Amino acid sequence: MNGIGGEEVTARAEPARPLEWKFAQVFGERAFGEEVQEVDIISAIEFDKTGDHLATGDRGGRVVLFNRTDTRDHGGNRRDLEMADYSPSRHPEFHYKTEFQSHEPEFDYLKSLEIEEKINKIRWCQTANSALFLLSTNDKTIKFWKVQEKKVKKVCDMNVDPSKALGNGIVCSSISTSSKPCIANGGCVNRTFNYLSTDFSFPPGGIPFLHLPRVMSHETSSVARCRRIYAHAHDYHINSISNNSDGETFISADDLRINLWNLEISSQSFNIVDVKPANMEDLTEVITSAEFHPSHCNMLAYSSSKGSIRLIDLRQSALCDTHCKLFEELEASTSRSFFTEIIASISDIKFSKDGRHLLSRDYMTLKLWDINMESVPVATFQVHEHLRPKLCDLYENDSIFDKFECCLSGDGLRVATGSYSNLFRVFGCSEGSTEATTLEANKNPMMRQVQTPSRPSRSLGSLSRVGRRGTDSSGADTNGNAFDFMTKLLHLAWHPTENSLACATSNSLYMYYA
Repeated sequence: MNGIGGEEVTARAEPARPLEWKFAQVFGERAFGEEVQEVDIISAIEFDKTGDHLATGDRGGRVVLFNRTDTRDHGGNRRDLEMADYSPSRHPEFHYKTEFQSHEPEFDYLKSLEIEEKINKIRWCQTANSALFLLSTNDKTIKFWKVQEKKVKKVCDMNVDPSKALGNGIVCSSISTSSKPCIANGGCVNRTFNYLSTDFSFPPGGIPFLHLPRVMSHETSSVARCRRIYAHAHDYHINSISNNSDGETFISADDLRINLWNLEISSQSFNIVDVKPANMEDLTEVITSAEFHPSHCNMLAYSSSKGSIRLIDLRQSALCDTHCKLFEELEASTSRSFFTEIIASISDIKFSKDGRHLLSRDYMTLKLWDINMESVPVATFQVHEHLRPKLCDLYENDSIFDKFECCLSGDGLRVATGSYSNLFRVFGCSEGSTEATTLEANKNPMMRQVQTPSRPSRSLGSLSRVGRRGTDSSGADTNGNAFDFMTKLLHLAWHPTENSLACATSNSLYMYYA
């Protein structure tokens, strides 16, 4: 214990140095000026718990899987490794594994509503017998998928060349026999016989070397099969799904309700949160995101459009109308405006790996909360404060309603989120850290790195919004580059055990390491 405590003191005294991010891979890179189809735009991204598999979903309802191919367990002695010129800092390498059509466009005839095939969220489930399991959802329907490696079996050693056979397997070409004048059964063959498929018969001399075909196993291929479909439980669009640590249940959330499911039962779910008022005119806020605690199966958090996060305990009651904790930072009345409530809406929340902290993303900021302290976040990070003077323009083109995701590193020392012009930002959240890096999703991620002024101290007495206003009133970044609101980085994921990031921009998947 003393040793552990000593390490913590050292970490606090010396904050981690900023990471130097490098390009690793790109999938689906488009040429300059190439038009991107709407169905190819990536809409969800998720690492599994081991970090060996990565899944992406797109607006066309497809799920694409990637698996890690670099070997992490390098056997052999030290001399062998040195001879092989092995570098332990080599970045993780992923290859395309398989893809499948998860959802199709549908039409609800009762409500005259078209249901898009777009994948909203993907969540990995526990593996079993070397098979992969995952959940994917569009606006209305959740599906449970099993992806398994299967060997492709082929028939070999045929008596007839398969390339000379018809689709129904009947020979339509010639069969050539041996050039020897005599064969074992006494026949004499010295010419070639041609037979149509309807008149096929053995040559008078018979076929020499007749043998039985064999079934051989060749390469393996990944096969995806839908195990269960969880449907007809949400009247509004599903915005979140989250697995429970018990490995048996998961939640799905829409604007007004959160339902609890058992993975084995698709015919029914239990409504655990319902914020729908008796009169819809009294509706003041909606649910925007929901997430299970990573280790306590009875705890979950959900965020709202008013900028609050509620932590609930499933042991309190069957319907969790009351929360056990409320995380909310109130806006000063003097600084309120028409856009205050819009930009306060939380688009994503994530628990840290140890479950001690909660990360939330609203339109302008990232906030890190300690679940033991509800009154104020322990850290606030300004993502694109220079856009504040342009909120009116952002409202006119609907960009103000964009939903950016956020993520934490596995060690909890850093957080990341996206912005416009295909930029993403990485912040250090350890005590005393001033790390605030801006990178562009391309093959040279450090090209758009800018020096961000030091943030105010994060001691509990000074967790104010110092520096929130007036940092940059221009419509450009600190390098003078104009922001493009049509190119945005909404989705990204941090590798669970390494400093590796996967970012989705349009139809391209970029991967970086540090």
